[in-house]
Amino acid sequence: MARTISIANQKGGVGKTTTAVNLSASLAAKGRTVLLIDCDPQGNAASALGIDKLSDAKTIYDVMINGLDARAAIQKSDFGVEIIPSNINLAGAEVELAALDGREFKMREALETLLDAYDFILIDCPPSLGLLTLNALNASDAVLIPIQCEFYALEGVTQLLHVIELVKSNYNPLLAIDGVLLTMYDARTRLGQQVIAEVKKNFGYLVYETFIPRSVRLSEAPSFGMPIIAYDKRSRGAQVYLSLADEVLNSTRQA
Repeated sequence: MARTISIANQKGGVGKTTTAVNLSASLAAKGRTVLLIDCDPQGNAASALGIDKLSDAKTIYDVMINGLDARAAIQKSDFGVEIIPSNINLAGAEVELAALDGREFKMREALETLLDAYDFILIDCPPSLGLLTLNALNASDAVLIPIQCEFYALEGVTQLLHVIELVKSNYNPLLAIDGVLLTMYDARTRLGQQVIAEVKKNFGYLVYETFIPRSVRLSEAPSFGMPIIAYDKRSRGAQVYLSLADEVLNSTRQA
């Protein structure tokens, strides 16, 4: 059975898609079978894996709203990761889902036929706490929370934790926080150290030992349609995502 992990934080620009793409590729590089689901209407995960966002390609929208078999929407990348892409049509899915019976469980139902085919299913969530994120959390075993090393790092995280608790209480009692990932870390600044201390004070052992640094190479890789381990496997960015993959593989944390 696949381990399903949502990468979630309603705050934008914290590295959700970067982490979804590069963690997926790193897990695949370690011999795991991986499916990445793009649940963000911006649809950037596919292009970051070198897959064109074709207007006629089947997407997670077709799966959740139109009842398409999820297997018909899967595309293969050149990096060992398979993906169900997204596009701008998903932006209206919140309204369309609201009118459907069992709207909170559309993604869980869609993934049931795929659980035996993969070791990991990663879900790149949108920067919101609406029905798309709720669907992702209901379909997941765990949540990975990226937090940017900036002054307002923890802003809004309390809301996310509240939603996670609501999901556990009402829909998915086995949902756990796999870990909190510090992103865009700059070791040269005092602020970076202060944010680490504050996040550890709030989350303790849930904070991954791996920090994702600010990196030009990490920023460049998506424009070439590659995860960082393919774009520059010797870079610091590649090494930290491989380390994060090891932490995820070895994780036994529950919250």
